[in-house]
Amino acid sequence: MSKIFEVPLYPYQRSPDQDARAPVRHKVVVVGAGPVGLALAVDLAMQDVPVVVVDENDKVSWGSRAICFAKRPLEILDRLGCGDPMVDKGVVWNLGKVFFDKRQVFDFNLLTEQGHKRPAFINLQQYYLEQYLVDRVRELQAEGKPIELRGGSKVLDVSQDESGAELTIDTPDGPYRISAEWVVACDGAASPIRTLLGLEFTGRVFEDNFLIADVVMEADFPTERWFWFDPPFNRGQSALLHKQPDNVWRIDFQLGWDIDREKELKPENIDRRLKAMLGDEISYQLEWSSIYTFQCRRMERFREGRVLFAGDSAHQVSPFGARGANSGLQDADNLAWKLRLIMDGKSPLTLLDSYDAERVHGADENILNSSRSTDFITPKSEISRIFRDAVLDLSERYEATRPMVNSGRLSVPCTYDGSPLNGPDCAAMPERTRPGSPMVDAPVPGGWLLDRLGSAFHLLTIDAEAPDTVSVDGVACQRLALSTSDDHDGYLRQRYLGNAAAGVYLVRPDQHVAARWDHYDAAAVKAALGKAMGR
Repeated sequence: MSKIFEVPLYPYQRSPDQDARAPVRHKVVVVGAGPVGLALAVDLAMQDVPVVVVDENDKVSWGSRAICFAKRPLEILDRLGCGDPMVDKGVVWNLGKVFFDKRQVFDFNLLTEQGHKRPAFINLQQYYLEQYLVDRVRELQAEGKPIELRGGSKVLDVSQDESGAELTIDTPDGPYRISAEWVVACDGAASPIRTLLGLEFTGRVFEDNFLIADVVMEADFPTERWFWFDPPFNRGQSALLHKQPDNVWRIDFQLGWDIDREKELKPENIDRRLKAMLGDEISYQLEWSSIYTFQCRRMERFREGRVLFAGDSAHQVSPFGARGANSGLQDADNLAWKLRLIMDGKSPLTLLDSYDAERVHGADENILNSSRSTDFITPKSEISRIFRDAVLDLSERYEATRPMVNSGRLSVPCTYDGSPLNGPDCAAMPERTRPGSPMVDAPVPGGWLLDRLGSAFHLLTIDAEAPDTVSVDGVACQRLALSTSDDHDGYLRQRYLGNAAAGVYLVRPDQHVAARWDHYDAAAVKAALGKAMGR
């Protein structure tokens, strides 16, 4: 791990708030400077919402932690100004292989259809993402945007009333208090904010443990995801191998339930497992290690008065499937524009009910898929193990059985079916871009569709006439006019028109579809815009 990550990136500095006679009032205080907290703060600041981020640390996280970032979160990071360094540094991969004992039983290719700016997945250590987000904070500060990052600041207490919340923050100079209209807890699975408020975090804790080992090595392994069931080097268990930048490889070993954690983390025992897997001829250096337990839990609701929860503080899933950080970034994406509209007085507080509804739906989807993966990877009865092993045997010869193999259902973007913000639909159009779904990228004149949409409401028209601007109660919806005459490869028609001759899409600031029609109807569009604003 580079030495840059061992020095403070946002060192503690005394704030004028600490010398104020009464708690200074802020618009938004984000607790936690991990990927979710930083992404949310960047999003708010880009929309001119003043935000303060507090974290008891002063540098990015140690160890790779989250490493697998999916296409939709990369598109969110594009909107925030961090997508290019992520993809430039990250390892792009599409191919995965599944092994049973000594045999490869099948492989799969995640390469998405053509006509997308971003790949299906990249591997990149979490500390790089945090660094890029801190860099983005500094860029926004240089532009005069209202964002502040306070390291060495630990939240000791939180209280709230109908108008806001008050935080007690400890620092090297002693504690002080600040208040906020809104507090967003992005402080991880152990969330001190959640604990201070006495809120529950319920779900399943699976009886198994996994050892993570980040290993620096020069190896000839291809850039693929390799997953083993019952390999010779870890009998009766499973293992995973993933490549990261800087010749760092993520290796996961299933350990079982009744283990001595302190013993398993001893370098000599980790070394024994690595040599059994890699052989004596490969030299390596252990960079970081940790043991985790599979857990799938969430809060009952993601809003408690003036305190909102996002990322691992709100929900936690098992790591196989890359659904943790990816879903947390979608939380931030969903929340920022809603807070802005509320604080601008253009939407009612009830708009936040949609944050809870939509992101609880996303969390439940992730927990369901993660639980199924965990049950397949770690069967809890002899009958379950016999069934799993039979499926693995059959998958080597019969393609029809391969969808039953579950080594981690990888993260996919969440579609908010049934959202209270969804408006009318058009049956002639493709299912994949129905209301509630994230917009699907496509090449358009001047670049890429998602880059043209940015962080505001848009009215996308394809071969349809409409005014340049539609407004409801001071919220302007700008038109983006496209034509299939410029759609030389047919991606736009395939993804947005289907059997319709023309298309009109109302797009939310988080680039999800709010409503769609096959022609422009002024009254219908205004009604749908008002609904998407929570009115």
